[in-house]
Amino acid sequence: MILRDLLGHLGPEIQDPEEGMLNRTFLLFSQEIPSQNLGFVDSQATTIDITIGGKDYTIHQSPTILNRPGSTTGAVVWKITPLVASWLSLADNILWKTQALSSSSNVLELGCGISGLVGLALSPLVSRYVLTDQTYVARFVEKNLGENLIVQQRSPAQKRKGKLPSTANPPNLRFTALDWELDEVTPSLTGSPDIASFDAVIACDCIYNDTLIKPLVQTCADVCGLRQRCQEADQSGDVDMTPTLCIVAQQLRDPEIFEGWIKEFSRHFRVWRMPEEALSKGLRANTGFVVHIGVLKSTNRP
Repeated sequence: MILRDLLGHLGPEIQDPEEGMLNRTFLLFSQEIPSQNLGFVDSQATTIDITIGGKDYTIHQSPTILNRPGSTTGAVVWKITPLVASWLSLADNILWKTQALSSSSNVLELGCGISGLVGLALSPLVSRYVLTDQTYVARFVEKNLGENLIVQQRSPAQKRKGKLPSTANPPNLRFTALDWELDEVTPSLTGSPDIASFDAVIACDCIYNDTLIKPLVQTCADVCGLRQRCQEADQSGDVDMTPTLCIVAQQLRDPEIFEGWIKEFSRHFRVWRMPEEALSKGLRANTGFVVHIGVLKSTNRP
């Protein structure tokens, strides 16, 4: 079974977040973590050139929206985003090696921000990738998708001279608005009447505010719950359908925020921390980043 194979590589499950929580948090935050300047790549630039897997991307962002009152952190690119995009698209990633991700996977990303960068890197490798965030990022996401979907081996200098990729949109990558506090999670998020659930949900650096912890975790649970409902109703005709995998990557900023998230996440999910050896060098704990894997709790264990 795919899930059993993956979990065999992840080490011990975090059985009780309360037990040993102080010790785990202390170990994570006591390491010598480099300063990330809050985690922006460049909060002043309107465009950023990024290379992932040998492909060049030009990402438009908005320092103006970032500085508006309210929660607009998705208006710029954060340092963890290209690192996660690169790690997830590596052929030797344990998620690919165990078939937890495959060319037939349907993936949803929560809080994608303006860049759509993880989707741009991962969508050529999967069947369907759906980017979601609040409506204020939509214009920038569509612009970034339009200018980067067909990526050619060009230098950033060549792109600045106007040699941009084609704006033809592939059918397997799209953006849709989703507010964790206001919108309902339904099968319509897949964008296909023939697909009722996702194989994976990704949240990349969405945990920075304690007021968003519960809405984010609940949305993760609701998305993963689509697969459980498919299994219960046997809509797919395959009772052995693998549970949806929840992949959460975050920058370590505040121990109280981290503790609040892991406690809430563990209420809904079985949780594993991705081991150091399974991560790319840029995502290991001494860099200030951490990745957890969650499987929605169920009476049926793998």
